[in-house]
Amino acid sequence: MMHRSSRSPARLVAAICAAALLSLGTAAPSGATEVDLEILLAVDISDSVQPDEAQLQRDGYLAAIASQQIIDAIQQGELGRIALAYMEWADAHNQRVVVDWTVIADADDARGFVDLLAEQPIGSGFHTSISAAIDVGVGLIEDNGFEGKRRIIDISGDGRSNKGRPLADARADAIARGITINGLPVSGYSRLARSRVPPEYLEEYYRDEVIGGPGAFMVVAENFEDFVTAIHRKLLKEIADAGDEGDTLAGAGGF
Repeated sequence: MMHRSSRSPARLVAAICAAALLSLGTAAPSGATEVDLEILLAVDISDSVQPDEAQLQRDGYLAAIASQQIIDAIQQGELGRIALAYMEWADAHNQRVVVDWTVIADADDARGFVDLLAEQPIGSGFHTSISAAIDVGVGLIEDNGFEGKRRIIDISGDGRSNKGRPLADARADAIARGITINGLPVSGYSRLARSRVPPEYLEEYYRDEVIGGPGAFMVVAENFEDFVTAIHRKLLKEIADAGDEGDTLAGAGGF
């Protein structure tokens, strides 16, 4: 039961003002480290990704993160640092953080991240739940202790979501929290994936149903061998904040 006399007018006004200030979100959470960008790399390890393809995918991330061009782009940001994490995912109950949130501000930071990632085994799983990858990714971003000017979940994969809750719902929830979902569809290589999803459909699927939020875009890798170039271009575009809603880049081409 509410007792209307429990607050004086002055206290009521103060409470309203405090609530208004909180709703503006002008301050970072207490103890949070401010960064230019938070990126969760969410990498498909479902059964359509063959072991050799999974290794090419991992090698692509290792090469891109350690690239001097990536370091230069990070250092040109307002704060000169980003927060980065790497997660593998498959079905609705298979998501694993391989390398937890790490501040990347220089080549030593990048090398430390890459060394940790290179030491970890590549997982595997069945089915494909992009919705669960997004849901888990949102939780990881919300609770990571960082406050980024932009927050991104990078979804790379070679198939459509076939497990977990509706992808549209997970996507909408992430966007409502101010999180951008970018995509890196890999088409035209995996024998299993090719039999299920034609390359042109996969690109359309990622564009229309996966990516979303401020500046969302995708980079298409024509195959897993093209992944090094594709992820390099994608990270550069994200760090430079050069994405346009619905934009698509081909993965082919030099750095």
